[in-house]
Amino acid sequence: MLDDRSKLLLKTLVERYIADGQPVGSRTLSKEAGLELSPATIRNVMSDLEELGLIVSPHTSAGRVPTARGYRLFVDTMLTARRDDARIQGFSSSGIEQGQPGRVINHAAQLLSNLSQFVGVVMAPRRTTVFRHIEFLSLSERRVLVILVSPEGEVQNRIIHTESDFDQSQLVEAANYFNAHYAGLDIEAVRERLKQELDALRGEIADLMRAAVDVGSEADSENDKVVVAGERNLLSVNEFSRDMDNLRRMFDMFEQKAQLARLLDVSNQAEGVRIYIGGESQVVPFEDLSVVSAPYEVDGQVVGTLGVIGPQRMAYDRMIEIVDVTSKLVSNALSHGGKS
Repeated sequence: MLDDRSKLLLKTLVERYIADGQPVGSRTLSKEAGLELSPATIRNVMSDLEELGLIVSPHTSAGRVPTARGYRLFVDTMLTARRDDARIQGFSSSGIEQGQPGRVINHAAQLLSNLSQFVGVVMAPRRTTVFRHIEFLSLSERRVLVILVSPEGEVQNRIIHTESDFDQSQLVEAANYFNAHYAGLDIEAVRERLKQELDALRGEIADLMRAAVDVGSEADSENDKVVVAGERNLLSVNEFSRDMDNLRRMFDMFEQKAQLARLLDVSNQAEGVRIYIGGESQVVPFEDLSVVSAPYEVDGQVVGTLGVIGPQRMAYDRMIEIVDVTSKLVSNALSHGGKS
């Protein structure tokens, strides 16, 4: 537990370091905090904060900088997000026009990047696969083509490998059963129904049903598309530009997007704006990165997540405002615009 004096000095140090990126010395800290303290007293407090792992002294300087733990304490207990109505009006006037979800999502990622000068990320609205019709076609020994048709007429084809051989009459029987009992349901509902009904089906047909549900689940996972904008902004961040290996790993993450999808999926479960600081619970894969994220809605239902990724040394109050307003703009554009 920190006393009020220690909290004020830590808060002042973090704010000063965020503002100019230079290690903060005792003299600067005393002046900025407005406390009548001797240099020796401030040095003692700094030493205590360092022992707690909240600040650290870089090798090249007598000043201190915050650690990830220091940023976390600052964000959780000391950050005062000031509402700047003029700035919010400026964000909103940037606008996100109503339209097809893909266009809205791309615009939102670009807007987040432009406003933050870091990386904007948006997970596209999650759609659950609902099928109107299914067909099975025999291709060759133990290979079956599964054709899923959505209510909108979208067709998805998958090849599955089965444990048994099926002739075409068996495949027609399975498709007829599927269409008669499950058409119009989403894949998870089908999965639950199948658990209860598999005993009534022949073993081979049951295996085919399970494989078809797995195909639908794969189609679901492909809908978790992540849109990224502004990766090049990280090239001008001093903390990153000095370490090309780390920068290369980050760009790999942005390109592959699997880690980003997992991160945004975690954020999807939370209400409001969330902040993740490097290395926390493996949610953020890099010590030097922080993420500010928020879910967005369509007609009151959370369908995706968006956020800003940047260095730990970011103006968190401003990023919270940017992410919060953008999530509301996206929610409004998708709820009142075109539906896919």
